[in-house]
Amino acid sequence: MSQNQNLADLSAAGVSVWLDDLSRDLIATGGLQEQIDTHSVVGVTTNPAIFQNSISKSDSYAEQVSSLAKAGADVDAALTAITTDDVRNACDVLAPVFAASDGHDGRVSIEVDPRLANKTDETVAQAIELWNLVDRPNLFIKIPATKAGIPAIARVIAEGISVNVTLIFSVERYREVMDAYLDGLDTALRNGHDAAKIESVASFFVSRVDSEVDNRLTAIGTPEALELRGKAGLANARLAYAAYREVFEAETRFPDLQAHGALPQRALWASTGTKNAEYPDTLYVSELVAPNTVNTIPVKTLNAFADHGWVNTESIIGQAAASQEVFDALTAVGVDLADVFVTLETEGVSKFEDAWGDLLAATQTQLDAAQS
Repeated sequence: MSQNQNLADLSAAGVSVWLDDLSRDLIATGGLQEQIDTHSVVGVTTNPAIFQNSISKSDSYAEQVSSLAKAGADVDAALTAITTDDVRNACDVLAPVFAASDGHDGRVSIEVDPRLANKTDETVAQAIELWNLVDRPNLFIKIPATKAGIPAIARVIAEGISVNVTLIFSVERYREVMDAYLDGLDTALRNGHDAAKIESVASFFVSRVDSEVDNRLTAIGTPEALELRGKAGLANARLAYAAYREVFEAETRFPDLQAHGALPQRALWASTGTKNAEYPDTLYVSELVAPNTVNTIPVKTLNAFADHGWVNTESIIGQAAASQEVFDALTAVGVDLADVFVTLETEGVSKFEDAWGDLLAATQTQLDAAQS
């Protein structure tokens, strides 16, 4: 099988294509391997909503649920067993990619319980537990970039564990994330860990920013405000990439760590499926192309890009000043960007908690049925 040319071009431009989806059926049917073979997929991300969708809509989990029920597992233990099994198996599928990329890609992400988003110690404990349960070197532990998550990130990195930092919305919070990564590397080196084996990505959410800002612009309703719709998400991501380059290419702290084998914490574009039908369906892929980045792409968007996507290699580099002008214009028409980012983080945690709650309820129903 040959690779789709559009996605091959995206990869050649320095963007690692990760699939924002996982299910037991996708693994068992060879669908994940097919995405690797034909769509340049070199990684997988999961989140509570993805697991909720896959587990609640498939019969593939029935046998395991029955075994867990007979063993007396409670719902939390059952869900941990189910999700870690899927992620472990996906890690095995991607192991050749991991080896071929020298550990750079071939990664699969699993998220800590979203109910722990505001609990530092508990997040650290579960991150270590998940790392040990999955027991694969190409695993990423996802930790949200909440205020409680920032110190957790540093502590988990210090344990030599690779981390995917999720739910980043503002450049200010992103700078805290990068600092936490560097702090964690400092401690990891002192603890005797090999820095070259610690990978991290910072997941910067894109389309949700446009959704929130566009709603506010529509409410303001002036011609100047309406003209800015659809511009905030890309501008925010481009400013984030400028911050990434500043920290990992220009500042003095990282080179000292790099001399010990440390790797940059790559910027990852998340929430890249368009939510507004008026926008091109490949907008957040075509317009976020830069070296050493990752784009986690939902299946629908991945297929759209394979069909008609194009690679704009000038979409990020050199766009920081223009992106700041967009932010200045948003502020000028009355958009409170600080409030936008607080709202998005709060809603992001809440949405994942709701999805996890639905998943727990569905799993409990299956456990009860298996015991009856």
